[in-house]
Order: sequence, then structure tokens, then C-alpha cells
Amino acid sequence: MRPRVSFQVLVLENVAFRDGNELHIHPTSLSLVPGVVHALLGETLAGKTTLLRLMAGLTQPTAGRILFDALEVTGQAVQKRRVSMVYQQFINYPHLSVRDNIASPLKVAGLAANEVQRRVNEVAALLRLEPYLDRRPSQLSGGQQQRTALARALVKDSKLVLLDEPFANLDYKLREALRDELPRLLAGRGAVVVYATTEPSEALQLGGSIAALHEGRLCQFGRASEVYRQPLDITTAQILSEPPMNLVRAELRDGRIALSSSLSWPIPEALRHRADPALWVGMRPHHLSPGRHRALVQVQGRVLISVVSGSESIIRFEHEQQPWVCACPGLVRIASGENAQFGIDIDRAMYFGLDGKRIATPPAAAVSQAGLPTGVGALPAR
Repeated sequence: MRPRVSFQVLVLENVAFRDGNELHIHPTSLSLVPGVVHALLGETLAGKTTLLRLMAGLTQPTAGRILFDALEVTGQAVQKRRVSMVYQQFINYPHLSVRDNIASPLKVAGLAANEVQRRVNEVAALLRLEPYLDRRPSQLSGGQQQRTALARALVKDSKLVLLDEPFANLDYKLREALRDELPRLLAGRGAVVVYATTEPSEALQLGGSIAALHEGRLCQFGRASEVYRQPLDITTAQILSEPPMNLVRAELRDGRIALSSSLSWPIPEALRHRADPALWVGMRPHHLSPGRHRALVQVQGRVLISVVSGSESIIRFEHEQQPWVCACPGLVRIASGENAQFGIDIDRAMYFGLDGKRIATPPAAAVSQAGLPTGVGALPAR
């Protein structure tokens, strides 16, 4: 007999989806609980939207089963599920006011007029839509239209809320504000919340759990802080790194890890007894710093390009024909072609076998909030 699943847990058991000869979603198992935001993180075509559609019942799996509230809903139509879904491309009723757009699912459900008004006013205040309640969608900006679509989803008493890159079309400041507010907006609803995104910083900022996806495969699932700090393999580490992680082939010799003829450091304790001398060393761009640093291992390289991206600077350079990237807060300009020094925080280096599997991660004592990308708030300490 199968054990009973906890109340209001969404469970995917070896769910897969095939279209003809192409396997879009490889067998995937997940257990998603209410109270936190679960981020599906991966590049475009990683399978995020397909997985959301499978959860919603808009697409039926070709293998496996889906349970919700301990009941199997694999073949159940979406109309029979208490699901809200918001897409990147907002969808509103053009002939209705913002107020009536938000109220539409409540009126369909037959709620009393005073209850409809109360809920609409509440969610409109949360999403800063009060000044626009009597306008039509055509009179709104793109961001206001997206907020209207989001409000219509949140106003329902849904037990499953699916968000497919919902803030991608919003302006920067509003996007950042809503990312911060979203966990609070959804905390008391008792709903399972799944949020698809291509941005590692967004997934980390939501602060719940992360399911890292690559080409239809689930690479790793766990608390956001754990997946970021202890990726199981190179693929997961790269999914969680923006800009991409510096990945350098290295060799253990003479008590040191040699990344090039002029770059090496002592072998850490976790690798002292490793028999195979060949490995990959991974270093996130945020763990490099421009300039000379006494406490850090130094690497010299010829700068290829230096650009400012938001509140940080991205510097790409080359060391012994190996491309590197450094990401640091603030404005840092280094001319292309110039030779520059960079410090590497080797306490945060990750080590992988040639098969791509992690063999060692930074010691827990060396990991702190300072190791997170710029703009990401504090993650749970663990």
C-alpha cells in the first residue's frame, strides 16, 4: 500500500511527456508543499512551461502520475482543478474594466457581491492597481496589464498557483518590488506556488526551493540556498550562475591544484586522497575581484571587454588562452587589451570530476551571504 501524501502537497511521480519521437520531459519526480515559492529554473526550452502545463492539467503526461491532496489527478481536466496560471504574455478581457477583469473568476464562482468587492479591493491594493480599476486594458501600460492578469489569478482561492515568468515584461523597479513581495502575498493562502524563470538571481531572491532544469531533465531540487551552494554537477552549477561559471581543467600534482603554468594553490583537505589527478575547477564570477588582494590567489589576464550591467561590472579576460569572467559590484572600467590582476577566493571554488559530478564544494565555514550575486537578499543560513 502506498503511503498517504500530506495534505495539499503536489506530487509528481516519474512524470514524463513525449511528443512523437521527441522526449520533452524526462521522468521527473517532485514533491511541492505550500508555504514557499518553488522556482523552476532553466534556460529557454529547458522544459519549464511544459512542466507547468502538466501540473495544471493543460497537458497530459505520457508516463507517470500526478497527485494533489493525496488524490490522483493525472487525467483530470484543468476545469476541475483549483488552479490559477499567469503567463509572461498577459491575457486580459479587453471589453472589461480592470475591476471586472479581476472580479471575473469570482463572479463565475457565484460569490456574493460584497465578497467580490472586498477581494478585488484587497488584491488591487497589494498590486498597486487602485487608481486604474475603472480603466480598460487598452488604457494601461504593459506593466499595469500584467499586474491585472496577476491580480485575477491571486484573487481566486486556488490551491495551485503557477507563474510562468510573470514579471518579465515589467519595469525594473516594479519587478524587483514584486519579487520581494510575492512570497508575502502568497504566504497565507495555503496554495502550492510554482514560479518559472530563466534568471538565477530571481529564483534565489524568491528564497524558497529551486528545481534546476536542463533540456527537459530535472538536475537538482532542494532549498534555494543548498542548490546554489552545493550543486550536484557542473550543469546545475552553471544553471545557478549568471554570468556563467568559470570552468577550468586542472590537475593535482606536487601537493597543489594546477590550473595553468602560473596559477595553482594547495590541494584542499577534501581532495587530499583523490586518486585521479584530473578534474574541473569551477569558480563563480562573483567570487573574483579586480585588483591585487593579499588574501586572495592572484591571476593575471588580458582584458577582452569590460561592461556595466545594472549595478555591477562584468569583466571578461583571458589567462593563458583560457577565457575568464569577473563580476563585481559598482562601476569598474578596464580598457580592452590591458593586462590586469584579479583575486580568486579559492575558499569558494568548486571541484568536479571529468564526468561532471561534484567531488567537493566550499567548506561550510567559508560560505557566507557575501558569496551571493549582487542584489540577492539573505538566504536561509545553513
